[in-house]
Amino acid sequence: MEAYCVKCKKKTEIQNPTQVTMKNGRKATKGTCPNCGTSVFRIGG
Repeated sequence: MEAYCVKCKKKTEIQNPTQVTMKNGRKATKGTCPNCGTSVFRIGG
C-alpha cells in the first residue's frame, strides 16, 4: 500500500503498516517511509 510522504514529496510504499481506527470510526493505515523514516498515514484501506 502506498501513502504520500510530506518530507520526500512523493508517494512511497508504507513500511511496517499498521491498521488503526480514527476517532470518527474510519479505518486508516499508519507506518513509516522507507526513504526518510518519517511517519506516513493513509485514510481508508
